[in-house]
Amino acid sequence: MSALSFDEVAAKYPQFPRLVLLKTDLHRRGVYYTDKALSSLDPDRHQTGGTHIFGTRDGKLTQRPEALILRDGASVLTTSTPLEEDPYIVDFTDGRLMVLDKGKELEEVFFWDKPDYYGKRTSKGVLMQNVIGARPQRLYITPNRFCFFWSDEGGGGCQFCDIVNNLKQQRAEIEMQTRLDPQDIAETVAEALKEPGRFTAVFLTSGSDYRGKTPFDSEIDFYIDVLKAIGRNFAIKKFPSQILCSAVRKDQLQRLYDETGVTSVTMDIEVLDERLFNIICPGKAKWVGYHEWKKRLVDAVEIFGPNRVGTGVVAGVELAGPFGFPSEDEALAAVLGEAEELAAGGVSSVVQVWQARAGSKLGKGRRKISLEYYARLALGFQALRRKYGLEIDFDDYRRCGNHPDSDLARGL
Repeated sequence: MSALSFDEVAAKYPQFPRLVLLKTDLHRRGVYYTDKALSSLDPDRHQTGGTHIFGTRDGKLTQRPEALILRDGASVLTTSTPLEEDPYIVDFTDGRLMVLDKGKELEEVFFWDKPDYYGKRTSKGVLMQNVIGARPQRLYITPNRFCFFWSDEGGGGCQFCDIVNNLKQQRAEIEMQTRLDPQDIAETVAEALKEPGRFTAVFLTSGSDYRGKTPFDSEIDFYIDVLKAIGRNFAIKKFPSQILCSAVRKDQLQRLYDETGVTSVTMDIEVLDERLFNIICPGKAKWVGYHEWKKRLVDAVEIFGPNRVGTGVVAGVELAGPFGFPSEDEALAAVLGEAEELAAGGVSSVVQVWQARAGSKLGKGRRKISLEYYARLALGFQALRRKYGLEIDFDDYRRCGNHPDSDLARGL
């Protein structure tokens, strides 16, 4: 039985807003920018890619749009995709930027306007846009772009991830540092805050670092240094912020919370199935383990409080390769069952649509996953939040824009 088309999925799930469904499918299939679309990109006005911690499906690092905005204000973080992989086409026609599918115009879209601090430099001469990227209403900071799971002792990086390969490409082709100086970060935050009303939150994420006297001490120590530097820009200790870190111990999280202004935490488990977690995320399995990762997520709720702890799943990798679930129905049941255990403990799970990137181990030969699967998964995650009274405002469509289920949270 063939997968349902976009229109068929939209008709089958009328509670799923059509624009959110399009966003989901743009993530699933990727986009291809025509020359006319790229010629309409104004580097002096629009935000271009190049500073993201992950690479693209076509493996190219060129001046292309960072993202798109839909009519409902939803943002779409795009990854340029080769034509042979059947992406959506973004073209500029009749004075409008349009998404097309097989020649049919579907929706008008818009490029992001870049913030004022892009193009400026810190006191040490570092380009600020390479220190902090921007989401619609959130400052996106990646203090450390190397993941130590990829080192000889690390156990192995996640198979869907291209963080290290992307770092090597960025260091070779653009002005990019592996590890940022907290002072450069603090200066860039200060400059960004000069644009009133533009940003409502700060976000930090990095590659995992298990080093230290006890595992992950190095990661936590560095995050504390960075957050303290950022905190000098605020008159109060706690400021709207989210950190995406490894699943560290409860005492390490307590230090992070007590010593800095961070207000929410996400620790991405990536795969909600123990067998597949061990295969796809061997470094995480070695240094933490599946059940311990889940336990630490629930432990974090005691520290950060309700509606301040989340985890992301790279939705679709559970169907990848010869080791994945044999059917989408089996995968859905397994993932939602595991997500409910976390929701009962106060942890919200979010969907990250798997985008098979050229520099990752799972970048080639992936199984085509249906749009209906992602729609059902997003609806399932949102239903769990309703059932357990969870909110996702710290990682919603305004602040992140990468999760179709958090787009659903504003209307369902």
